[in-house]
Amino acid sequence: MELGNKIRQLRFKASLTQEQLAERLGLSAQAVSKWENSVAMPDITLLPDLAEIFGVSIDELFDLTTGQKYRRIESRMDTQDELEPDVFREYETFLREQIRSGEDPQKANSVLAHLYYHAMEAYARKADACAREAIRLNPGKKDCQWLLQKTEGSAAWDWNITNHSRTIAFYRQLIEDDTGEPKKALPYLYLIDNLIADHRAEEAEAYLERYKKLPGCKAFIVPTYEAAIALARFDEARADAIMEKALADFPGNSGMLFEAAQYYAGKCDYGRAMQCYEASYAAETDRPRFTDALDSIAAICEITGDLPRAIRTQERILGALREEWGFSEETIIRETEMEIERLRKKAQSGKR
Repeated sequence: MELGNKIRQLRFKASLTQEQLAERLGLSAQAVSKWENSVAMPDITLLPDLAEIFGVSIDELFDLTTGQKYRRIESRMDTQDELEPDVFREYETFLREQIRSGEDPQKANSVLAHLYYHAMEAYARKADACAREAIRLNPGKKDCQWLLQKTEGSAAWDWNITNHSRTIAFYRQLIEDDTGEPKKALPYLYLIDNLIADHRAEEAEAYLERYKKLPGCKAFIVPTYEAAIALARFDEARADAIMEKALADFPGNSGMLFEAAQYYAGKCDYGRAMQCYEASYAAETDRPRFTDALDSIAAICEITGDLPRAIRTQERILGALREEWGFSEETIIRETEMEIERLRKKAQSGKR
C-alpha cells in the first residue's frame, strides 16, 4: 500500500478530518490532501508525529512486508550501538508475533536472539565501564571482579564457573535427537569444542570418530581437532606433529591455514601464528573476506608490543570493511576507527 493511501486509512480509523490532521501537524489541509492523492510526500521529519497521532510505528506507516521488517531490524542493529526502549519493544513485539504465527519460527527466533544479545552487549559495555572504575577506585575489594568475566570473558579461577557442562549437554542431546538423514555435522564440532575446552579428551575423540563418518565432514578439520585433543591430553609433541602434517597435506588451503594459526596462537607461538593468519587471509578466494585473521594479527601485535603493526593491521581491516564489504556507517566501522585511535594514543604514551 502506498504511503498516501495508508495515511488516508489511518486518518479514517482515527476519526480525523484532513483539516484536523493538518492542524495537529501545523500544516494546511491542502498538504494532507496532496499526500493522500500521492501528489506529494510528507517531509521525513513529520513521520514520528504522524506515527504518534495514529498510534502506530513508523514501519507501519509504510506497510512494510515481513521480510522488509526483518531487514530493517537487522540493519538497525548493525548501525546503532543501542536501540531506544520504544524501538526495542516494537521489534520485540513484532518478532514474538512472528514466532506465534509459526510462519518461519527459526528466522524469528534467530533475529529475536540477536535483538536480545544486541541489548545485552549495550548493557554489558556499561557494566564493564562501571566495574572497571569501581575496581580502580578500590583494587582490594572483590565485589566487581567477577563482572569482568561476564562482560568481557576474563579468566575465572573457579571450575564451577568455567566448565561447559550445560552447553555440552545441550549439543549432545541435539545430536541424539537428530533422526534425519543426512545427519547435521555442525553440532558435532560445537560439542567437540566444548569437550576439548574442559579437557574431556576421550569424549571429544569419540564424537570426532562419529563426525568423520558424516557426509558433511570437512577433511582438513579432522587433524585440527586431533591436534587439539592431543593438547587436551597434554601431549604437545604429538599435537605439533599432527598440525605440521596437516599443513603439508592441505597446502594453500585457507581454512587449514586459519585453523593452524588458531592452534599456534593458543600455544603463544605468535610468530608462527601470524605467518599462518597472513597466509590464510591471502589464500581466501571468496569476496568479501572475513577479517578474523587480521583481527587476530592485530591482537597478537598488541600483546607483543608491536603497536605500529597493530595500527597498520587495523587500518587494513578498515579498508576491507569499506572496500570489500561496502560498509560506511555501520557500528563495526566506528568500532574499528575507535580501536585505531586507542592504539595510536597507546603508542604515543609509550605504554605497552
